[in-house]
Amino acid sequence: MQEPIQEHIQEPIQEPIQEPIQELQWITVLGATGSIGVNTLDVISRHRDCYRVFALTANTQFDKLFEQCCEYQPVYAVMSDESAADKLRQRLAEINHTTQVLTGERAQCDVAEADRVDVVMAAIVGAAGLEATLAAVRAGKKVLLANKESLVMAGQLFMDAVTEHGAVLLPIDSEHNAIYQCMPGDYRSGLSQVGVRRILLTASGGPFREAALSELAAVTPDQACAHPNWRMGKKISVDSATMMNKGLELIEACWLFDTTPDHVDIVIHPQSVVHSMVEYIDGSVLAQMGNPDMRTPIAHALAWPDRIQSGVSSLDIIATARLDFEAPDYERFPCLSLAVQAARQGGMAMVSLNAANEVAVAAFLEEAIRFNQIAQVVEVALEQAENNEPRDIDEVKRADFEARQRALIAISRLT
Repeated sequence: MQEPIQEHIQEPIQEPIQEPIQELQWITVLGATGSIGVNTLDVISRHRDCYRVFALTANTQFDKLFEQCCEYQPVYAVMSDESAADKLRQRLAEINHTTQVLTGERAQCDVAEADRVDVVMAAIVGAAGLEATLAAVRAGKKVLLANKESLVMAGQLFMDAVTEHGAVLLPIDSEHNAIYQCMPGDYRSGLSQVGVRRILLTASGGPFREAALSELAAVTPDQACAHPNWRMGKKISVDSATMMNKGLELIEACWLFDTTPDHVDIVIHPQSVVHSMVEYIDGSVLAQMGNPDMRTPIAHALAWPDRIQSGVSSLDIIATARLDFEAPDYERFPCLSLAVQAARQGGMAMVSLNAANEVAVAAFLEEAIRFNQIAQVVEVALEQAENNEPRDIDEVKRADFEARQRALIAISRLT
């Protein structure tokens, strides 16, 4: 039986940290082997005098996590999968590596809330990241939020915890980071109070922005994952192709910036150079621009309120030449319409939306359903969503489980 994890963690956390204590920050990266995690470590590698890795977590990619342990020397490595954890332990033992390997969701929470940790990058994809991200918030950490599902599923509970525990919450999604940079510092007092009229949330439109509607049923997983501008994991790439990702981001924006769907406009911008905009009541529109590279928002949030080098090349505005904008086509992207519906409905609808979408995307990637059936599965799950707001995380988990069951039934009927 594995020993209690906090016993593992307690001793190294209490050790004195050597110089330069004024500059050195310890970071836990939740989801280290995903695209956000890899980019975070790339930025950290450029500033090793300022950042040290306390813990890295992953699901099953033990080979990749082994390489990261060798490179960044974390105190802990956490794997969700027990078999993968055993393989990682064996690989590290063969080279007498000192990183301790832990397993499971409780261990993820422990390395997120550990005393020595200053910063937590929350980059676990999907509902699986909720508990550890909340643990970091409740420990009052500086949380770099790339796990939008935490807000989609438990927005009110999450934001209440941020306030109660004095956590610093900084968005990592390029769009929300852009909005954050364009907002006045006191935006939490109410957007109308600080002169903000609306948020313009940009979207690339994904790989099928101009495809014939009749072709969408035959889309393959490889085609859906071939994003024209961004390099991302499979799940988020499919979400971008259906534009569900933008719907989830709209919900996230409402929680982050304390607004409603009526004050967030989605704008298709295929170049992905303008990452989002904020319009003020005097007619001013502030936009944050840059090359489509996630290291920019990561570096911004990691060093906030300062600035550091990210490794991203300068934007060549002359070579960019033109910037196009258009309204989204809700017929082409029914998942976007469902997300807006869930945002307006509130309550458990957003939990059901996210859960059903995760199940449907997994089924599509396994070629069990067609691309255009993802929205059908989500719609069925939403029809039975409860309207009440969740009172605690247990209620969120229950609604999540029930929505997944409804989605699985819908998939079985389609197949």
